[in-house]
Amino acid sequence: MLSPIAVAVAQFNPSLDREANLETMSSYAALAAERGARVVVFPEYSQAFTAQLGAWMREVAEPDDGGFVTTLTEIANDLEIVIVAGMLERTTEAEKPYNTVVAVGEGRMLAKSRKLHLYDAFGTTESDWLQAGDPHDAPATFEIGGMRFGLQTCYDLRFPEVSRRLADAGAQVLVIPAEWVRGPLKEHHWQTLLRARAIENTVAVVAADHAPPVAVGHSCIIDARGVVTAKVGVEQGVAVGWIEPDEIDEVRQTNPALRLRKYAVTALDTAK
Repeated sequence: MLSPIAVAVAQFNPSLDREANLETMSSYAALAAERGARVVVFPEYSQAFTAQLGAWMREVAEPDDGGFVTTLTEIANDLEIVIVAGMLERTTEAEKPYNTVVAVGEGRMLAKSRKLHLYDAFGTTESDWLQAGDPHDAPATFEIGGMRFGLQTCYDLRFPEVSRRLADAGAQVLVIPAEWVRGPLKEHHWQTLLRARAIENTVAVVAADHAPPVAVGHSCIIDARGVVTAKVGVEQGVAVGWIEPDEIDEVRQTNPALRLRKYAVTALDTAK
């Protein structure tokens, strides 16, 4: 039998000041660890952010072994936890940076996921500034305490195939950093889609957003039945909840949706 694992969502509003963001993240990570969390999830764009997309995204981007990830890894080591957070990743393979989520702990990077579906919707064109990840890359997962966690980012939440592919890769928990922009019905979409991904895949969900006014907030932890077990609300702060492996197994026995399904998920060549 696997033991329950405490996880945390840390909701804050990053600025373009990387060092200030890291200071806030260090403080929130320490608070979460003090409350028992072994995995702490921060939002998309935790490294740097301002409301208007633009050239700053290329200017602040850094490699996945740069100062941001190095410092996060040190914080995770000191606290003996895993930290998940979003960053802008610069590479030599693409002119535009990637919108990347990293999971660090145990002195190394445990997993990395590049955003697959860029936010070209609701009047925004993220692809003007960013490069999309390759849908043919292996699903990004890591294991802690015998449980497998899968990474995805913000707008990918609207594409259920992303979550299903992670579940196929063995994920029992979906980790979703986001900057879920406010707008008509957007808070409703956020909460509904998070719960739907949990229910249809019989997985727990750990989702971290920015706080208002730009984003909707409501970072939360959801169990495999789709029930919110911990939540931040609209303020900046930390919420801690427990994920029960036995409960996920029980849900999957009662509702064997993954076993009974008739369709597989494959990447489209046209999506490259």
